[in-house]
Amino acid sequence: MATNGNLPEKIRAAQYSIKTNSLSINEIPLPTPTKDQLLIKVASASLCHSDLMHFEPNEAGIVLGDGAPVTIGHEATGYIVSVPESCQNPTLKVGAKIGFLCPENVCYECAGCQVHNAWCEGGKAVMSGFGRDGFFQEYVTSHWRNCIVLPESLDIYEAAPLFCAGVTSWQGVTEAGIKPGEWMGIVGCGGLGHLGIQYAKNLGYKVIAIDLVDAQLEEAKRGGADYTFNPKTDKDYLEKVKEVTGGGCHAAVNYTNSVAAYDSTPALLRFDGVMMIVGIPQKGVTVNALEVALGRFRVKGASNSVPQKMGPCIEFSAKHNIKPHVTFYKLDQIQEMIDTMHAGKATGRLAVKFDD
Repeated sequence: MATNGNLPEKIRAAQYSIKTNSLSINEIPLPTPTKDQLLIKVASASLCHSDLMHFEPNEAGIVLGDGAPVTIGHEATGYIVSVPESCQNPTLKVGAKIGFLCPENVCYECAGCQVHNAWCEGGKAVMSGFGRDGFFQEYVTSHWRNCIVLPESLDIYEAAPLFCAGVTSWQGVTEAGIKPGEWMGIVGCGGLGHLGIQYAKNLGYKVIAIDLVDAQLEEAKRGGADYTFNPKTDKDYLEKVKEVTGGGCHAAVNYTNSVAAYDSTPALLRFDGVMMIVGIPQKGVTVNALEVALGRFRVKGASNSVPQKMGPCIEFSAKHNIKPHVTFYKLDQIQEMIDTMHAGKATGRLAVKFDD
């Protein structure tokens, strides 16, 4: 195993305790990589709304560990410290700047792993930040197949959100299957949506941005949205969307965790439009089965997908200068980050920038 430098015995980590339903900064042992894992010094880790599921009830079937304190976080970038002998990717070298996804204990080969590693047929899949320690800590381990070297043009700190928010928003936009020049609705313009707008515009789509927060809509305008609407203050927004799009959007990607937002999304669509389910509400989403059966609209879903599909997103981001809007904090400020996101006051992404 190739290694790099002297390593600490203890590291700092932001850990959730299910017993107290709270977060604390703890000292934990330096993680030991398995035979297939890299050891990585974290450069930046960013907060995702699904991290808040630790603190909230959910009906989405997400398993949040076995009750022991767990380091939260599942989107990050860092520097390779050690490489296992089993690694078959020659670009993964000690010192390389990388981003990485969060599955572990999966085979990467079965039919389930071609869709999402949560469905690995081995039945032992865990996701970092939930079933095992995640990325809000100074050093982490990750299977080498989760990792990709960053293009030179991507800043290692600003790129952290690309490894959940980025790949997820990319999948939401591209899996909709519409053509350049057609209309795409982006519902929710925060952490995922502000990236989805940038991807959609650079793919040649015309964009309608929907959000309840004016600051998010201002960010949407900066990202290139053609029209922005706030349903809270514009009660006629659906009629206006139909007018400017000539009948409705060809697809609408919902990045929110709001059941109400999902209930109103089909009304944004023209006949045979596509509703993309990406955000996960605490309670389940329902659709009108008759409308779907009769072709009023179609329903598809997207997620962060699988490691072998993240390359096009990262390459496209570098080529088209797709940049997350990131506000940086120290690790000791992570509760402030969570409170800001929980209150709906976050613009773009919130991240911890670890010391160099």
